Amino acid sequence: MARRRPGLPRRQTLVGLWLLLSGVSLLGGALFALWLDGLVQPRGLARWALWLGSFSGGGTIFLVGLLLERQLFTPLRHLQVQLARLVANPDARDDYPPEGWLRGLGPDLTRIREAWRDDRGRLANARAEGARSAARIRQELEALLQVLDTPLLLCDRHRRLLLFNPAAETLFEEAPGLGLGKRLEALLPAASLEDALTQLPEDGSPREVLVPCGERWLRATLRRIPGSGGETLLTLVDATAAWASELGTGAALAELLPALRRHGAGLTSAADALSHLPRDGAGELQRRLERVVDEEGRSLADHLERLGETVEALQRQAERLAPLWSNDLWAALAERLPEGGPTITPIGMPAWFKGDAPALLEVLQALLAHLVEHTGRSRFDAEVCLGNKRVYLDLRWQGRPLTEERLRGWRGERLARLPLSPTLGEVLRQHASDAWSLADPDGEHARLRLPLPALERVGAPRPRTPPRPEFHDFGIAELPPPDAELAARPLRALEIVAFDTETTGLELRAGDRVISIGACRIVNARLLASETFDLRVDPGRAIPPASTAIHGLTDEDVAGAPPPAVALPRFRDYIGDAVILAHNAAFDLLAIQPPDGGVRFDMPVLDTLLISRALDPSLDGHDLDSLAERYGLSFPPGSRHTALGDARVTAELWLSLLPRLEARGIDTLDDLLALQASAFDREDASAS
Repeated sequence: MARRRPGLPRRQTLVGLWLLLSGVSLLGGALFALWLDGLVQPRGLARWALWLGSFSGGGTIFLVGLLLERQLFTPLRHLQVQLARLVANPDARDDYPPEGWLRGLGPDLTRIREAWRDDRGRLANARAEGARSAARIRQELEALLQVLDTPLLLCDRHRRLLLFNPAAETLFEEAPGLGLGKRLEALLPAASLEDALTQLPEDGSPREVLVPCGERWLRATLRRIPGSGGETLLTLVDATAAWASELGTGAALAELLPALRRHGAGLTSAADALSHLPRDGAGELQRRLERVVDEEGRSLADHLERLGETVEALQRQAERLAPLWSNDLWAALAERLPEGGPTITPIGMPAWFKGDAPALLEVLQALLAHLVEHTGRSRFDAEVCLGNKRVYLDLRWQGRPLTEERLRGWRGERLARLPLSPTLGEVLRQHASDAWSLADPDGEHARLRLPLPALERVGAPRPRTPPRPEFHDFGIAELPPPDAELAARPLRALEIVAFDTETTGLELRAGDRVISIGACRIVNARLLASETFDLRVDPGRAIPPASTAIHGLTDEDVAGAPPPAVALPRFRDYIGDAVILAHNAAFDLLAIQPPDGGVRFDMPVLDTLLISRALDPSLDGHDLDSLAERYGLSFPPGSRHTALGDARVTAELWLSLLPRLEARGIDTLDDLLALQASAFDREDASAS
């Protein structure tokens, strides 16, 4: 496409030509009138006619131009703005009804707009019945995915993520590779996983593979979805603890067993030899055999002690023993107690420990029932005390401690509601625990104590965040292959990162630096509300008050933030393989590519300023505020001149421009870059 010369917009050019022509005509008429007046020297009415005739040409040009501007050109510009709004959004407000000589188009334009809206309404009603069923299925799917504790990933035949659940988001917390439309290898770059994916059977049979993920090992179960066009479901389990157990405690057990067998065989042989010695004359041999028995016995005792410690460690590492927060356990126990029965009051500081929650609740409920019957009390305190690598769960009451004989009877009680009806003591042994009773130092209270494995974890559980608005998009599977030529990709198939920056000032080549980067992602022509990047940057220099007055950021706001050498690579990782989008991108590209940044952003760049200027060269106002007003976009309160707020509005502006580009046959990235280049001029990159 031909490149437009830098210059004034078309309207200003026409107005300038009109005024110039009018002025030249008036000046020429005045000179002609002076020449004729001196030559002919008319008098009275003839002189007036001479001067009026000389000025009539210029005056006519001026008046006709003024009439055309008010009655035709201004109404045409208003009509262009209104049509641009309707193409971007058929429900856009009508601020510019036809006026001037176009006033007669008012009823027709209203009829077209109303017919358009009516057709959309009828189409929406026709699809509503089927959409209700689809929406119900979708809601059930989303609810299931949100409560499922197993991390799930679904990718298409090109390894792009179509779906993931909150459990996967928790597993890959802080991982830049998690996001709709992103490649699986960016999240789990393992050759073993790639090989397993290429060899999956099409009938849905599962295949398992161990995948490294940072310092963890994940057991991935892969299944090809039958009849889905190559989509693959991955279920993930953190197998790090199991491997540590197998290589640590399991290996220690494997080493202990041969030694125990050896010492046992030695003892058996020595004892057998001793039993066959004659009663007289075997003093020296007997002493030697007794020495062997003593040495083997000591070694056996040492190995048995190590075996006990290893078994205890193995019990603490059991996969059934999950991290528990004591307040959650007490709350769950209180919910299980019958109305009008015993009550518990948590006291002291809560703590983390490991345990099998369902089994522990059965144990505590059974112990409470026995305590009520034995003590006659109905109110108990529940306290957690910290010990050496142990956490003690205590039930406290006013009275005397329990005897060991009574506790022995309670340990033998079977818990019928648990699988295989284990005894209370067997559940405690599964936790490498026991139960004993002791008196409090005050002499008035006693407690029943259960020791449990401790966790090196502090602080209460983080509050559960609301589920993200989107964690699946099956339309991604219909997009072209990611390795297709990018220039030929349709605009709606582009993965786009819209971004904006805030800086210490506008003189980026003179030392000003970025202090904030905000970005959001567009996938499948849909703005993902939760796929955002918002990071403040320490510029290494003071922020001038004049800049703070615009974006509100002060030196205190960026204190402790990462420097550009850390922040910019993090932003580059967030972009991935996407195309980047900005408003007046020249300025923002300078901001994220300082001389000492060390990161190159060499992907294609789209600029909504240039795109708008190319679409509407005759209209004034292509700054972000004017375009937001033109297309009915709004800035949430306090978000203007914040990096993330401006990036989101830029993304919404792109989605409003997209239908207008398609209406002009601008369908691919190559077409758009050519159109964008036609509107480029060398205006100051600091304009916003």
